[in-house]
Amino acid sequence: MRSLPSRRVFLGAVSAALLVGALSGPAAAASADTGVTLTLVAYSTPQDAYARLTSAFEQTLSGNGMQFSTSFGASGDQSRAVAAGLDADIVAFSLEPDMTRLVSAGLVAKNWNSDSFKGMITDSVVALAVRKGNPKHITGWNDLTKPGIDVITPNPFTSGGARWNVMAAYGAQIRQGKSPRAAANYLKDLFSHVTVQNAGAREELQTFVGGKGDVMIAYENEAIAARRMGARIDYIIPDQTILIENPIAVTANSRHAAQAQAVLRYLRSTAGQTIFATNGYRPLLPAVAKTFHFPTPKVLFTIADFGGWDTVTKQFFDPQTGIMAHIERDRGVSGGS
Repeated sequence: MRSLPSRRVFLGAVSAALLVGALSGPAAAASADTGVTLTLVAYSTPQDAYARLTSAFEQTLSGNGMQFSTSFGASGDQSRAVAAGLDADIVAFSLEPDMTRLVSAGLVAKNWNSDSFKGMITDSVVALAVRKGNPKHITGWNDLTKPGIDVITPNPFTSGGARWNVMAAYGAQIRQGKSPRAAANYLKDLFSHVTVQNAGAREELQTFVGGKGDVMIAYENEAIAARRMGARIDYIIPDQTILIENPIAVTANSRHAAQAQAVLRYLRSTAGQTIFATNGYRPLLPAVAKTFHFPTPKVLFTIADFGGWDTVTKQFFDPQTGIMAHIERDRGVSGGS
């Protein structure tokens, strides 16, 4: 597991396209020489980052004359869509199980995560976004279950970001010394304060910026992006939180595998990781990380600390028997497959 070095956030401006629709057309016109269009299917939160990254790649020698067609949405929905036949050359998801679904379907190679990055493209942590000035005095996880607190987090049966949020909340209770049963009871209490569950993290951000809720559990990069847009919010890195690791791969049936691999190399280059970092993601490259500073959580844990995604998915997110399935059914919220 990679370490999480200290970094400095570059407070540059971001595009107003942060909150635009989930599906965009070609990023640039293809040249008559190549006519290559690469299709990127990704989860919702990095939409603005990928707009900048694909544009920058097109200015490189490898990207000259190339164009991109992009689709963004809730991570689980996107993964299921590709499994059902949605065309994709590159897939980028919120969490590993959405990638392994495509491995099982024969659409991503079994060794997709055998490189030095273990198949990942960005890091982040789970943060708590609050209204400007923090009027409800939110300081950490225990404040989210106080009377009258309205919490915003997506549906964990469609959103990868929501699953990170659940595991951050659960893991924080464990790291505070609580038993697994007490930590699961905390999740039940927490979700009794959740009044809106959007399909994905980007919709969650729109809901919160639109004025709904007292606190939003979210990717740190989403809170950073919202602040840069001028949203009147602050955010807190709780004392105990989880390291978010986001996977990427070229599909096994891509007709332009060589070009798609060139894109992945660019995304992991100094230039690519710098663009990610300026959009609020924690860079993977130590050389880039040294030029950025993000708050270092007091206690940082990983999904591996709970047995990895195979174990976690069965225990928490199985649509019939998982902890979250029981919690959501009791609340009358529909789950997913």
